[in-house]
Amino acid sequence: MTQISMLLINYMNKLGNVRVGGKNPVRIMGILNTSPESFFKKSIKISKQHISETVREMETNGADFIDVGGMSTAPYLSTMISEKIESNRVLDAIKIIQNISNLPISVDTCRANVAKIALENGVEIINDISGLKYDPKMIDVISNYNTSLILCAFHSKTVIGNQINSTKKLFQSSLNLAKKAKIPSSRIVLDPAIGFFRKIGKGPFFTRINSDWIKRDLQIIQNLKSIKQHHPILLSVSNKSFIGNLLGKENPSDRLFGSIAAEVVCVINGADVIRTHNVTQTLDAVNVASKLSRSHKGL
Repeated sequence: MTQISMLLINYMNKLGNVRVGGKNPVRIMGILNTSPESFFKKSIKISKQHISETVREMETNGADFIDVGGMSTAPYLSTMISEKIESNRVLDAIKIIQNISNLPISVDTCRANVAKIALENGVEIINDISGLKYDPKMIDVISNYNTSLILCAFHSKTVIGNQINSTKKLFQSSLNLAKKAKIPSSRIVLDPAIGFFRKIGKGPFFTRINSDWIKRDLQIIQNLKSIKQHHPILLSVSNKSFIGNLLGKENPSDRLFGSIAAEVVCVINGADVIRTHNVTQTLDAVNVASKLSRSHKGL
């Protein structure tokens, strides 16, 4: 495949109605966290007022999407809740957002029933951190809707060996599942799942590895171009554990500057979408990084 062909493919990719990849600007996905169990307590928004204020602020400050999460999936926490509770949280947030904003809504879920309720209520994007591998019913659900997908690298068994090659293989297996669901390639964005590859964990939503997880995350960020596989790529590094580890900052609220630095490197290395808790600060950093970098050309 020629560089021109690859550029045209990326230029046509969309999340919802927003073009991503190629020569399009790096897009910003604002995180709306409705889960009280979250690792980042400052980000939790539960009341109608707080959700409304957060969404308006994100939109005003330049977010291109709102990503709604109703259940924490931090691998080092025991945060499993019922599908009913997750669905109720997500649906309440969706209705509030739709009343005040026209931004495309993404729902962060691995569960088919939650995704189905979201899609029935006008959501345009499903962000599945299991890459369609956790819930076998998910493929049937998404095949019935004209949805966009964010597919994360994930495996239910231990992944050994070269983590860059492994991530590429995990992406391909998820792309194969999406193809079975007849989701056009042009509506898929890939996420290398920073923070979700661990030696041990308390929940089901992580990939077990037998190597240094921080080294894995750093290697992935340093080699984004090699794992793109002709799809736009999304990075979510905001306030995550590897930043806390590098800086010696246990409290996620103390990781803002580290998060911004990591997001800048992600953009320079080829990220097309940045998912973040810090929309205002991230947008400024991304705009500068995009203008200074010659490497972000979607090739």
